[in-house]
This record gives sequence, C-alpha cells and structure tokens, in this order.
Amino acid sequence: MSALSVHDLRVNFGSVDVLKGIDMSIESGEFVVLVGPSGCGKSTLLNVIAGLEGSSAGRIEIAERDVTRIAPKDRDIAMVFQSYALYPAMTVRGNITFGMECRGVPKAERLAAVERVAKLLQIGPLLDRRPSQLSGGQRQRVAMGRALVRDPILFLFDEPLSNLDAKLRVEMRMEIKRLHHRLGTTMVYVTHDQIEAMTLATRIAVMNKGVIQQFADPQTIYDTPANLFVARFMGSPPMNTIPVRIDTENGAAVAVVSDGEGTQRLRLDLSAAVAASWVGRDALLGVRPECISLLENEVGSPDKINLLAAEVQMIEPTGAETLALIRVSGTDVMAKMSANARPAVGSRPTFAVDMSKACLFDPQTELRIS
Repeated sequence: MSALSVHDLRVNFGSVDVLKGIDMSIESGEFVVLVGPSGCGKSTLLNVIAGLEGSSAGRIEIAERDVTRIAPKDRDIAMVFQSYALYPAMTVRGNITFGMECRGVPKAERLAAVERVAKLLQIGPLLDRRPSQLSGGQRQRVAMGRALVRDPILFLFDEPLSNLDAKLRVEMRMEIKRLHHRLGTTMVYVTHDQIEAMTLATRIAVMNKGVIQQFADPQTIYDTPANLFVARFMGSPPMNTIPVRIDTENGAAVAVVSDGEGTQRLRLDLSAAVAASWVGRDALLGVRPECISLLENEVGSPDKINLLAAEVQMIEPTGAETLALIRVSGTDVMAKMSANARPAVGSRPTFAVDMSKACLFDPQTELRIS
C-alpha cells in the first residue's frame, strides 16, 4: 500500500514558483530522504505534506486518503523538528505525554507509551529532567520520543541533526536507522547532507529549484546520476566532470582529453548507436574520485583501467586516504588514493582511471547520455 502519494504539487509564493509539479509515491515502510541545496524546496515540500503550509495546486494522499485540505492534527503524522521544539518548563516525561494529554488519552495508556519509547530510545534515566539539563543528542531523542508515542502512519523529519556536532550526528544517524529497522514505519527525512541521505535512505529524492531531479535508491543515484546536477551534488567529494571529445579507436569509442601536453584517450563502453551519434562531438565525462588512483595503487577491473598523466595541484591527507587535486583538460579533478600516497605537488605522475562506472553527459541538456 502507498503510504504517501504526491500528485502535481505546486507552491507559489507570489510570483516565485517554489515547488513546480512534484510527483512522488512512497510505499509503506520506506525511508525516503529529500536532499538538495538550501532553497531547493525540500522543507517546503515536507511542510506541505504535514499541512503546516498550503499548496497552490495538486493533491496529497496519506494511506490512500486525500488529506490536501485536512488539518495537520487529522493527517495521522508525527514530525520531528530541527529545533527540537521542547517545552522548557516540562520534564522529559511531560514533553512526551503532553500531546497525548491534549487528546484525552487515559493515564495508564500514557504511562505505558512513555515506558515503551523510553526503552526504545534509551532515555529512561532522563524522564524527570528538563530540556535545559540535556545535551543536544538527548534533546533530539526526546523530540523523537514525543513523535513515537503517536504511532502514526508517517514520520516526518526536518533536518533533525543539523544542530549537532559531527560526532553526535554520526551517532544519532545510526540511532534513527536502527529505529526504522525496529519499527518498519514510513519515514520522510529532509537534509542537505549527502552522507546522511546515502546512509539512511531506501530511496533518495534529489531536489533542485523546486523540481525532483532524480528519485531512486542510493546506489543508483551514486552510480548513474540522471543529470549533471545530481552527479555534482551527490557524493563527497562529488563526481568529477571532465570536458572531452568523443572519437573512435580500433572501432571502439574513446573520450579524448586535451591539455597543454597533448591529447590522451580513455576507452568508453558505449552502445554502437550512442557512439555513432556522438563521434566528433563534445561531452562531459563523469568519473568518481575513488576511480582515479596512482598507477601503483590501481583499483577496479584490469580490462577497464586506462592510464592518464596529470599534474598534481594539491594534496589532502585525511588519515584513511589521500585526496589529490589534479588538472585534467583544464579542469580541477579530485583523485582518491591510498593513505600513504604522496605525489609531489607540481609533478605529473600517471594515474589509473577505472572506466567501469564512468558516465557521459550532454553539456547542452546536462542529461546523462550513458
């Protein structure tokens, strides 16, 4: 059963189109992440689903019931906010049960619900504290507990980890993932963090300028981005996009890379039809940083490895690996190498490029060709 369906949803703020015909269907039990840069419309979409903002056109269905014009309290949803939104004068127990009291839930049922979520979120010792006595991670657990006692059809999370430090974000991210595995409830989660999106989601909706650019599972989005925006936004570091010219060599398509030292050729795995239509034309070659390494540390399938000489612009040791900024075809390209790799800045070593997951993009339409 579809837990959430959005049909041709549009939101206008005056003359500004914030959402431009959003269509998506989320199945029961999915964890869907809305990701995109600031101002792309992801929080607006979440607020419209929650009923906190109105739409200019379109329809929203929750559990196959039209809720487009229904008040938030009647949509059978629970929302966790970025700012926690806890009542400072109430204890943790009071914050969790307040909504249930307002709905007239019997005391015994309230107490049982608090015990259940306290055990689930491991906040039992905190129940008699006030929010000011809690850490950021503990406050976020309380906010989640307040949502969990509702037992709704749909959980909505609006950038719940953005106020936490890096270590706490990783810990809370794992807590939310465990929570989803235990409950099996449908969750829609907004973030601008690509790592959160990749690690949490069963499917990701990548948004830009009020439009869903791609809606697919994390691996599909990472390996085969629909367009240049998705390729350049998803991943840390993002996919490299290198200007090339398509040619043929021994009957196979190749990407020709040009710089001040001459030209180099990288073999492409294109169908005959695509190769025929692109020979002699300019394109953008997409290669992930982990597919470019020093020749002595080569990765990937040997039959897919191509050699590429490039000047090293900068080195970034991170401990677990070394990142190198290199210059290819007049473009800055990031290579991801082993931890002990230290090519000298200004040198021109040979890199091994694994082309097995390379993508090709049309520079005019910005759509993926192959």
